[in-house]
Amino acid sequence: MALKKNPKFDLKLHYKRIFEISLIISLAVLILAFKFFPKFQKQDVEFDAPQELINVEDVAATKQETPPPPPPKPPIPIEAPSDDVLEDIEISDTELNVDEEVTAPPPPPPAEEVEEEEPAFFVAVEEMPEPIGGIAAIQKLIVYPEIAKRAGVQGRVYVKAFVNENGSVQKVELIKGIGAGCDEAAMEAVQKTKFKPGKQRGKAVKVQVTVPVLFKLQ
Repeated sequence: MALKKNPKFDLKLHYKRIFEISLIISLAVLILAFKFFPKFQKQDVEFDAPQELINVEDVAATKQETPPPPPPKPPIPIEAPSDDVLEDIEISDTELNVDEEVTAPPPPPPAEEVEEEEPAFFVAVEEMPEPIGGIAAIQKLIVYPEIAKRAGVQGRVYVKAFVNENGSVQKVELIKGIGAGCDEAAMEAVQKTKFKPGKQRGKAVKVQVTVPVLFKLQ
């Protein structure tokens, strides 16, 4: 609960009246000052201090002399060859014999033309190669990388296998991978797989085939 002030000692109640009275008194004093003291007399101030003369002397500019450069170093004496050494030198005859017959150099050997070999592996044939045992045989050879298991990497890796006439895989290439060691594991499994060779017109031929390898966590 707020305390109430005593009106007798509250200065804010008389603040406006005191301000008006103070303003009237200050204006009255200002009017009286201009009425009784309209002018101010100025006084002349004299400076009787003696003047001092300062003599300025011209100072001659000094010239800085640069020291002369040091004398050059004497050259190192080099021993000249003696007359005995010069007598041992034999100068061969440099005259050109115009009548001498000059044989032409042999012609360069003919450049061997490299014949472009046709691709050894077919892309499409009548009977495409098939893994013996199907895709399941490849999946059994898959060794799931431990790092891929921990990272939860799953997906399908596409490997291109080059199968010869005997059904063996000569080489493999990665077409699309998923990383984490799965690509190398899929290529190694396809390399170990035995295929049924592809045939064209009843004859076994070399064929390249794309093999999908699935990586899936159990």
